[in-house]
Amino acid sequence: MIRLENISKQNGHQILFIEASAALLEGEKVGLVGPNGAGKTTLFRMIAGQERPDEGQVAVDRGVTIGYFDQDVGEMSGRNAVSEVMDGAGPVSVVATELKELEAAMADPDRADELEDLVERYGEVQGRFEELDGYALEGRAREVLAGLGFTEEMMDGDVGALSGGWKMRVALARILLMRPDAMLLDEPSNHLDLESLIWLEEFLRGYEGALLMTSHDREFMNRIVTKVVEIDGGALTTYSGDYEFYAQQRAQNEKQQQAQFERQQAMLAKEIKFIERFKARASHAAQVQSRVKKLEKIDKVEPPRRRQSVSFEFAPAPRSGEDVVSLTNVRKSYGAKRIYEGLDFQVRRKERWCVLGVNGAGKSTLLKLAAGAAQPDAGAIALGGSVKMGYFAQHAMDLLDGEHTVFQSLEDAFPRAGQGALRTLAGCFGFSGDDAEKKCRVLSGGEKARLVMAKMLFDPPNFLVLDEPTNHLDMATKEMLVTALSQYEGAMLFVSHDRRFLAALSNRVLELTPEGIHKYGGGYTEYVARTGHEAPGLHG
Repeated sequence: MIRLENISKQNGHQILFIEASAALLEGEKVGLVGPNGAGKTTLFRMIAGQERPDEGQVAVDRGVTIGYFDQDVGEMSGRNAVSEVMDGAGPVSVVATELKELEAAMADPDRADELEDLVERYGEVQGRFEELDGYALEGRAREVLAGLGFTEEMMDGDVGALSGGWKMRVALARILLMRPDAMLLDEPSNHLDLESLIWLEEFLRGYEGALLMTSHDREFMNRIVTKVVEIDGGALTTYSGDYEFYAQQRAQNEKQQQAQFERQQAMLAKEIKFIERFKARASHAAQVQSRVKKLEKIDKVEPPRRRQSVSFEFAPAPRSGEDVVSLTNVRKSYGAKRIYEGLDFQVRRKERWCVLGVNGAGKSTLLKLAAGAAQPDAGAIALGGSVKMGYFAQHAMDLLDGEHTVFQSLEDAFPRAGQGALRTLAGCFGFSGDDAEKKCRVLSGGEKARLVMAKMLFDPPNFLVLDEPTNHLDMATKEMLVTALSQYEGAMLFVSHDRRFLAALSNRVLELTPEGIHKYGGGYTEYVARTGHEAPGLHG
């Protein structure tokens, strides 16, 4: 269906692909993996025809339609979300827009004298809309948007008023509605909450076309793909199986290659020692010569290319009192919207609460209240004795000084720490070498999140309040964070849509529902087992 045949590609000085080959067959669901900057987006763009390889070719079978979702959604405004989504389905959206305009014109008293012509035109346009199966398409567009978390009000409002994250969802809905023969999805799981993520997972599992996708969400990837293509050092390697199988296989291959490399190095050392020892002796000249020739002919085994996997170890957090934070009879509203009425909730030492609830249930509000970033309208919030808090909020990334480098930013935060300790900290969070000298204003969302996290965890608090800490992080950084936080001794209150993060780190669940709040002892895994659903918005 789609074949990459011996492609080579260079971006500036960076070589991305060297005679690399892979294929996407009908109905296959493939995960594309590789370190940041390895060329995943470039590969998508070449398949979509937006870029060309320097050598080799991208062959797409005749008549194959391709839908490409990337992180750059472009300008959207002036239409409602439904029209914007239907736009991907071709001419029907133009007809839908004219229908809406005619409906408005017929209801306009200033155009009463044109009514006859308008009604006649409306009949023609409506006929065309029905011919194109427009009503069914609009229903499907609404279904997809609802699955991605849109309310009716948001579907019918101007797309221009939506935030960047919601515009991403509109762009994603457009590709899903189009149902092309092949879908290329670059990080579709970004910006989704847990309910939308699970809905998308179901949708993609039921999609009959071919799928090539990247995702930093290991669980999401694992449940959808049956094949993995890895970009590494300019080559494309294909593994059959889900993401877990790929990770195990890769580790095993690396181990075998390392063992082979070590065996060969030991043999070479032995041969070289012999040559060095006997090269001056005429009696051994023939043996020395034959061994030199043998060495020249040997195929050298390369050591495995080490992925830079970083680990971060917490300094022990100071011990807090037994009660970390208590919310008593709390009431909170935003305008007419009542978020909490009579909320009672406590976090105690060593408890790790994950907070679940549909969009608008008040998850971030609860974290803000606990962190002191918002005040209740009534009721009391008390921090316990010796509590030292670390609060990671989405807006924390906007507070970085754009003119400072990553390293200066760490130095400002910890003026008494030694250079070496701060360099190590920067390296743990993915800023080794020159990356530590980047100015904060040029950092990507993921880099900013890592820097904020590094500043928060270096001198560890004993109470961590984390609002979607994994949102912009790649898989390697997430794994590092999960490993580090599972050793953490303090209390936690957090919101995340990453199920691996939820399952690995929670030992309590707070579920916010319209009927009230529910508390569960045991972590996220136990919550799923007890309730039969992975998120509050998906019952049974």
